Amino acid sequence: MIAKQLGASRLLLLTDVPGVLDVNKELLASLDSNDVKTLIADGVISGGMIPKVEMAVDAAEGGVGRAVILDGRIEHAVLINLLGKDQKAGTSFEAAKL
Repeated sequence: MIAKQLGASRLLLLTDVPGVLDVNKELLASLDSNDVKTLIADGVISGGMIPKVEMAVDAAEGGVGRAVILDGRIEHAVLINLLGKDQKAGTSFEAAKL
């Protein structure tokens, strides 16, 4: 992945959904790789969201500072995320804690 090779501090994936949603359709603001495995196994994360989530986790575990799936339908979503103003703009991913 290019973001890992560049040592990027952030990977932003724009999509047309709010981010990763739980079973109640509420936005999950932050996930780690253990959370992702469980949510995929339980069918909460499915379909086209799986490759996006796996890419975000791979980036986070590969040294990218922060990987985020952002809702590209929100005006200025990238700027909002970069400035850290609103956690409702998407789902952030981090490497699993030991």
